[in-house]
Amino acid sequence: MYDKGKIGAGIIIFLCLITIPIWYNVLAGSWSRIPDPKIVTIEKECIESTEYMKSEHMALIYSWRDRVVRDGERIYRASNGKTYDMSLTGTCLKCHSNKSEFCDVCHNYAGVTPYCWDCHIDTEKLRKESR
Repeated sequence: MYDKGKIGAGIIIFLCLITIPIWYNVLAGSWSRIPDPKIVTIEKECIESTEYMKSEHMALIYSWRDRVVRDGERIYRASNGKTYDMSLTGTCLKCHSNKSEFCDVCHNYAGVTPYCWDCHIDTEKLRKESR
């Protein structure tokens, strides 16, 4: 009965401490900072629509991997009828050559570490290392 004030103050302090990470993110604005990848492309349009590539690019890349490695198929026919070589380095990175400002920005934001670079050559990294 006599400790109502202490218990109330304790609960308030506890709630303040437990919500510090939330308030830090809100005040710092990190929740509102959606990545804006820098697109440096040679072509005017990607192999599929921007909306499709944002949501399904990994499914497309996995599909390419399976079709090339397992079926020996190397040509991709896009929804617009154009054909492309199914190659991460030769097709995707030919246009999106700025991996650190394009791929890595979104992957870091999403907290994912794709294993593409375990096998494929990161040409941007090679250029930096050769300097």
